[in-house]
Amino acid sequence: MRGYEVSKDDYLARLKRIEGQVRGLQRMIEEDTYCIDVLTQVSAATSALRGVALGLLDEHVRHCVANAAQGEDGQSADAMVTEASAAIERLVRS
Repeated sequence: MRGYEVSKDDYLARLKRIEGQVRGLQRMIEEDTYCIDVLTQVSAATSALRGVALGLLDEHVRHCVANAAQGEDGQSADAMVTEASAAIERLVRS
């Protein structure tokens, strides 16, 4: 079971809303909307995606890394922490 399994429906709903935001951005460009208004919506979509990423990361640490630390899933805790650290690094850079 993945760490986000309990929240899967919530994540899917959030991603569908973000998909709608991105379609709205496409429409704004097609309609020659003022650039600052488009940038405001890009920022909102980016923030929404970041929220999904942070939620997934939190659940990964709480479930997957915690289980590895307890020896429950066959992976070493060190490998899981390294993997989580790399994910955090990618999020910080984006």
